[in-house]
Amino acid sequence: MSYRWLSRPNASSGMGVADHTKNTFLELKRKKVHRYVIFKVDEGKKEVVVEKTGGPAESYDDFTAALPENDCRYAVYDYDFVTSDNCQKSKIFFIAWAPSSSRIRAKMLYATSRDRFRRELDGVHYEIQATDPTEMDLEVIKDRAH
Repeated sequence: MSYRWLSRPNASSGMGVADHTKNTFLELKRKKVHRYVIFKVDEGKKEVVVEKTGGPAESYDDFTAALPENDCRYAVYDYDFVTSDNCQKSKIFFIAWAPSSSRIRAKMLYATSRDRFRRELDGVHYEIQATDPTEMDLEVIKDRAH
């Protein structure tokens, strides 16, 4: 007896990562070309793609304003800071943005593909899951980084 119909691939195994997506992350990590990168799941292509990048001069407020209010996204943010002994440091945050007002289907899609996508981003220091802006407030980022 065959149960082939049961072996449908799940959403996480079917979601790819575009080369452009990986390269954009590397530009943020190595070359500091971007302050942040916002990624979106393209259901048609079944892959994670770059939706928006922010230049090095953009602020954390610019970054949070670029996230959609009612839809899920992945993002990386390069947080620069000075330590108590006056050293310039940088930490890369991966943020899984899933606002409570987003559609259940979107939340499920982003939740099931998050781990696989996150593993593609070598060099992330911290991960934050946020369902509302207070969970990824700049103070939260500062506390985690220091």
